[in-house]
Amino acid sequence: MVVVANDLASKTLPRVLIVSRRTLRKNKYVDFVGEYHLDLIVSHGAVPVIVPRVSGIHSMLQSFEPIHGVLLCEGEDVDPSLYAEKELPGLSQEDMDEIKRLHASDTTIDKEKDNIELTLAKLCLERNIPFLGICRGSQILNVASGGTLYQDIDKEVGTSLKHIDYENYDEHRHVARLVEETPLHKWFEEMDQIMVNSYHHQGVKRLAERFVPMAYAPDGLIEGFYDPNRYDPEEGRFLMGLQFHPERMRGSDDEFEYRGCVSVYKEFVRAVTAFQKKQLAATEIVMELKKKTLVKSFSGAELLEANRVLSKQQENRLKQMGATVRNSCVYMKRMKRKEEQERAMDKLSEKRLSDLLSFHRMMARLCSDAIKRKLVEPADRTTES
Repeated sequence: MVVVANDLASKTLPRVLIVSRRTLRKNKYVDFVGEYHLDLIVSHGAVPVIVPRVSGIHSMLQSFEPIHGVLLCEGEDVDPSLYAEKELPGLSQEDMDEIKRLHASDTTIDKEKDNIELTLAKLCLERNIPFLGICRGSQILNVASGGTLYQDIDKEVGTSLKHIDYENYDEHRHVARLVEETPLHKWFEEMDQIMVNSYHHQGVKRLAERFVPMAYAPDGLIEGFYDPNRYDPEEGRFLMGLQFHPERMRGSDDEFEYRGCVSVYKEFVRAVTAFQKKQLAATEIVMELKKKTLVKSFSGAELLEANRVLSKQQENRLKQMGATVRNSCVYMKRMKRKEEQERAMDKLSEKRLSDLLSFHRMMARLCSDAIKRKLVEPADRTTES
């Protein structure tokens, strides 16, 4: 169901970060994102936030907070040095030259895009942010999780199956066998196999341990994978990579070839929305606790102000406890505040306590990262000077 724009105006919508791809047009660089991705994200009720492929942006990603989801899609080959395979194994220089000639538009490494996308992928892994990787995005996810890639399928796998056809780019399809009892199998109405498009000369070689395959090409190449421990859209969990492009699997009438193509984005946005709600709920809990604590603390302070005369016995006891008559109000207020907080926490449900704990852990990580950056900055400035 498409969400009408007017219905969205009054809502705070979840934000999905998408990194742009850089290309040369009329001798000038242009950043772009495929419009199909943007249409599908918007139509299911989220806001796509485009992260430009600009030098240094990977160190400024905190400025894009709050991040409720990340979608990474097409782009150039991932830098081989990032997964510890710096040379094509067993290939001659002639083979390497041929690969660069056949796939000239993809073999130019973009280290800045790699940095941006790997930083985002690792952030999602650390903070359980919903993540969907399409084509290159699935390869980035596998590398970020400790997996490796084939740097050229034809040369390394020796397959006769075409995974890219420059003469028939948009219409090229090949069979993909779906693995039972996986999200992909469910979305595509439990079909044994589907015909998928294919625009790549690289692919997953060693799948990271946390992932489970969802689809295979006839030559054994993995066409889709996910983390079963991080998949529950209603609870805001989603971690998945697809080698093919469901957003582009359309007929001449622009209709999708399978309903499952839409389900990929629908379930991803559902997870993004649930993740946002959890974040908001955790924030509301913290704000509510702060509000109650402040109100009760002020009322306690007023009571203490009204009764400033302490008995000799009270004064001596406060001194023994490390307080003085001067700061006794502050000390007593802190003791009272602690008791109020403990009572307030006891009243919260197990779920709300879990959400609050998740929020504080997230805040602790953010503060830790900020401290690390501040500690590094002076050293950087010294090096520059």
